[in-house]
Amino acid sequence: MLNEIRTQTRAVVGALLEVARLREGDILVVGCSSSEVLGKKIGSASSPEAAAAIFEEIYAAAREHGLYLAAQCCEHLNRALILEAEAAARYRLAPVNVVPQPKAGGSFATAAYAAFANPVAVEHIAAQAGIDIGDTLIGMHLQPVAVPVRTPVQQIGEAHVVCARTRPKFIGGVRAHYDESKL
Repeated sequence: MLNEIRTQTRAVVGALLEVARLREGDILVVGCSSSEVLGKKIGSASSPEAAAAIFEEIYAAAREHGLYLAAQCCEHLNRALILEAEAAARYRLAPVNVVPQPKAGGSFATAAYAAFANPVAVEHIAAQAGIDIGDTLIGMHLQPVAVPVRTPVQQIGEAHVVCARTRPKFIGGVRAHYDESKL
């Protein structure tokens, strides 16, 4: 099953990155319920193995594209985020003191904390794109105008997947002209 999860994850992240128009240094936020991936109720059957497989695929793609990956913790940690200290410094995000665990933060955030060279937790970000695996509610961590991205693969394991990119707000009304490349 882990091979199938890896294949599905690669397809999802690849499809998102193909259309998201991300630039080097942008943030990709990911929320992942490994319980949902295994067909269980969110928060009920955390799987470090499934989470690690998903994390490894997404992290490899993020690094290949020069992106920062932010791993959303579960609601037990108020959906804090784990990311590299370098990203927190670049975006002037204040670190908070918490270390995620599979049952308090989630297995995905725990995998991120273990894999990052210098992990920190922060409470808020405004990411340029995101992947929500298992209805983890990442919307609060996206920039204000989120646009859904439909991918050919809409599940990882048994978990529902929703992807989004962001774009600048339109301002100016009927007389305004817009840069089509930013739509």
